[in-house]
This record gives sequence, structure tokens and C-alpha cells, in this order.
Amino acid sequence: MRKWNFYTAKELAPRGWLERQLRIQAAGLSGNLHKIWPDVRDSAWIGGKREGWERVPYWLDGFIPLAYLLRDEEMIAAVKKYVNAILAAQEPDGWICPCPKNKRARYDTWAVQLISKTLTVYYECSGDERVPKALFNALKNYYDLLKSGEIRLFGWGKYRWFETFIALNFLYDTYREDWIKDLARILKQQGYDYNNAIPAWKKPSHVWLRKTHIVNIAMMLKSEAVSCELLDDNYTNKAEKLRAILDKYNGAAFEGFTGDEVLSGLDPTRGTELCAVVEQMYSYEHLFAYTGENKWAERLETIAFNALPATLSEDMWTHQYVQMVNQIACQKTMLMAPFSTNGPQAHLFGLEPNFGCCTANFNQGWPKFALSAFMHKDNAILSAVMLPCELRENGVTIRLDTEYPFKNQAKYTVDAERAFTLEVRIPSFAKNLKIDGKPAKTENAVFEIAPGHTEIEIAFETAPEFKARPHGLAALKMGSLLFSVPIAYEKKQREYVRRGVERKYPYCDYQLIPLSPWNYAFTGADFEVSRNEVGEIPFSQARLPVTIRADLRRIDWGLKFPYRSVCRKTPKSTAPISPAEPVTLIPYGCAKLRMTEMPVLGEE
Repeated sequence: MRKWNFYTAKELAPRGWLERQLRIQAAGLSGNLHKIWPDVRDSAWIGGKREGWERVPYWLDGFIPLAYLLRDEEMIAAVKKYVNAILAAQEPDGWICPCPKNKRARYDTWAVQLISKTLTVYYECSGDERVPKALFNALKNYYDLLKSGEIRLFGWGKYRWFETFIALNFLYDTYREDWIKDLARILKQQGYDYNNAIPAWKKPSHVWLRKTHIVNIAMMLKSEAVSCELLDDNYTNKAEKLRAILDKYNGAAFEGFTGDEVLSGLDPTRGTELCAVVEQMYSYEHLFAYTGENKWAERLETIAFNALPATLSEDMWTHQYVQMVNQIACQKTMLMAPFSTNGPQAHLFGLEPNFGCCTANFNQGWPKFALSAFMHKDNAILSAVMLPCELRENGVTIRLDTEYPFKNQAKYTVDAERAFTLEVRIPSFAKNLKIDGKPAKTENAVFEIAPGHTEIEIAFETAPEFKARPHGLAALKMGSLLFSVPIAYEKKQREYVRRGVERKYPYCDYQLIPLSPWNYAFTGADFEVSRNEVGEIPFSQARLPVTIRADLRRIDWGLKFPYRSVCRKTPKSTAPISPAEPVTLIPYGCAKLRMTEMPVLGEE
């Protein structure tokens, strides 16, 4: 049984730095994609002639919770325009995708799985009573077609079969019909079993395969958690076993994996696709909700506070297709790309660098993370991730004021008409925990809340520490934040039109050309931490919320042959070529160009 349940955007409202981050997203690409990008603006999903497969459902999957979390009426109206068009075009037999009947057998039904999930998200946000019946008809049609053999899973649908279970679980809770369980079994039978992919994960290659595709893998991690109950299977902790293998052979410092676009090993100059970042976050959200195991929430916030902001421009009008942990430049390479199967522009910031899936899909990252702040079960409410927000539900209001992860204080203000249990997840790295000023044990804090007004203050400390990385390198971490050497850069802007898609300011392409040294190594472990106010742009390089000052030395690091803008996987030499100098390291998520994994001189 699921340990915790999610709240919806009707019950949660972001506050503080989280609200500012979501408003930046709404003012940027997410909130304007339907106005400027033909694949959403003129999509076949709403009667147009552009793409009629994954891009509108992907975009809506994030745009819907963003609109409802911000209570933005203009955005909500745009949501309804798209949903109304999708529901109005649903065929009498239930088929819901923009595909003629005679082409269904050749249509990759990943789109059916995705739009079903998206409509479930919409129903949770809006309560639109048309949706359950539309979902029932769509998935009953999907069942009939699969059962009869008229269609089969292939392509992306075969490798993402478990995504359907977001909608299937909702349908079964609502209707309790046997065909829903039968459809669940068919999907698993025709879907790909990732246990068969493990040998390929251990030896990453440059061959494009769906079984090593980083986004498929990020989605897959939640597969057992979301499907086991409907399949009447026991939960076997499959995600932890597979994640450990993936981390051993392809792990990145931010708790994700390299994948550009397939798994790419342990080289910190290889890329990680943005779609994989947000999908891995979504998997960890569901894994934590299902298991209640704190490790999933801790891994979630490490990805969210580092990998997500790092690969987005501060105004959120542009993004990278892939980010690099050691990223000394974002310049188009003159020769072949330094990635597995991505092109030489995949790490530029732009409207749709390399490919447009991330343009549509990145939108879910921050809104769904916000929806993971509080969870509930029976008469208990859990503060799962310390995010500034307000919860209002069933006679209870909880306001959480915090600047975590930049500062380690949180104040809970509770006004309740009923008694309930409030549980607060305390990170494992918290030191010197205090509750209302008194020392406490570093474990989940549990409070029995009586009707009336209650205030709870929680504070703890975090200390910088090295995280060992492969090849004799280390990353500096404090709490859930990674820290990097920032590299100053010149931004080179390019506006153009390609295949009918216009790139113009602020959603044009940008190359970032380095202007400052990057060839550093750590020298010892003496650190000076400075904490500042969190600015209007939470992950800003100009107004940093927290910094760590450390002594570093320059070394002969060298460039990766034959590139002029990619550093080597490991230094050519660790012999110092400069005296120690104080360098201010900044949060990984604030640094667009950065060195993160570096040797510690004098240590193996």
C-alpha cells in the first residue's frame, strides 16, 4: 500500500523563493510556448497541422500544475482551450489521439499513455468532471485494441508502458472494473523488461538504443512502485537495485546519470539530458510517496536543487538539451559532437537545441516538485521537502516559511480546526538539530497537533564535505547543494529561422564562451561558508544565496582531443602550476559554466 498521497494544486500554494521560481517559469518559455512554438501553437491536437504526438501532452503535463499552483487565470484559460479541443476531438470509440483510424496500427501509442497521464494531472488540478469518463473511454479503447491484436506496443510505448499507470490507478480507484487490471497485465506483457538491459548499462556505447536511453531509464525507476498494486505483484525494491547499477557505471555528482542521449559512463564532461532530469525527479517523487523511504526524497531534492536550475537560463526562456558536470564552455564544436548520439549544439542554451522534446517536457520539473512539498495519509500530514508553501485542506492551514536549501531554518505556522499528526522529514546530513530552540534527535520529527494555533521552529547545520567521485576526483557538497568553480563567460546570441521555427530574443540560441580560468584542483579542506538573502532569482549567479570560499591551485588539466572547448575527463597532470589562491565556489545550479569534479591535491 502507498505510504503517502500527494496533495493537489487546489490545496497547495507556493510561497517565498519557490513562488518566485514558478513565476519566472510562467513568464518564460513555459508560460509562452503556446504563443511562439509552432509544435504547440499549431499542433494537430487542437486542429492544426504541426506535431500531433508527444509535444502538446508533454507541455501540458507541466503547464497545467504551473497554472493552477499560481492561480493564474490567463494560463488556466489556455489550459482549458487545449483540454477542450482534445476532449472535443475524441472519437466515438474512445480513441483520443490525432491519428486517422487507418493509421492507428502504425501510430506509436506512447502518446496515448502520455495524454492519459496529462489528463489525470488536469483532473487533479481542476476537478473537471468530463475527464474521468474521457479517460475511461480512451483507455477502454486502448484495451480493446491491444486485446484484439489490432495494435501492439512498439517503439517508445513499449519502453514506457508503465507511464500509463498514473491514469490506470486513478481509473481503478474510481470505477473498479476488471478490464483495467487486464489492461495493466497486457501492458506489462508487451512492455520491455529493463532487467534485460543491465549488461548494456555496464558498458556504455555510442549506439542509440532504447534500452540505454536515459529518459526511458529515468521514467522506468518508478515502474514497480506505480504498477505493483494493480498487477497484484509484491513490491521488491527493484528501483534501488537498478539505480545502484546505474549509479556505479553512469552516476553523476547530482544523483542523476549521464546520458547524451544514451547512458554515457562516468566522464564528468559527458551530458545529461534535461528530459531525464525532470523524469528522474518525477520517479523519485513517486518512489518516496510509495515507500516512505527518506533516501528517495533526499535524492529528489539533490537533483532538483542542482541539475534542474543548472540547465535552465535564469529567465527560463532557454535551456540546454544536455548539461555537463564539468562544463567549461557551451560552444558549438567544429568537429563531431563530444556526446554519444547528440549533435554539436546540444549543450547550447536555446529554444530547442538538438531536439524539441525537452522544450516541451522540462516544464513539469518545478511544478511537480512543488506538489511534493506536503503529503498525507489518514490523519497524518508529512512535510516531505522543506519548500516555502502553504497547505489548506479539511480545516487545516500550514504555512511553511523557509529559505532551505540555502539556509537551514524552517518555521511551521499551523491553524487547525481538528487534531492531526504533523511529521517533518529531517535530512540525514542535518547536524545539531534543534526544535523550538532545544536539541533534538536527527530523525523525522513528529508532532501531535491540537486544534488551535501552533508554531514550530526547526533549525540545523550543514557542513561542506567532499563527495568521492570516480577517477580520483571529488565534488564539494553541503547538504543537498553541490558547489562548483564558476567560470565567467561572454554570451554570444544568434537569432534565426529553421524549418519554420523562429528563434529570436529572448528565446534564441546562446553560446557561452569562457573568460576566466577553470583548470583548478582543491587544496585541503578549509572552507568558509557565507549565507546571503535569497534574491528575486533564487538560482542567480549575480546575487548568490550561499557561497563557499576555498583555497585552490591551478593544474595542467588540458583539453579533450580534438576539442577546444571541452576539458579532459581527468587532468593531464595534478602537479600545481600556481600558488594556492582563494576561490569562491557557488551552488552548481547557479553556475552555467563550471568545474565541479576536481582532484584534491595530496590525496588519492
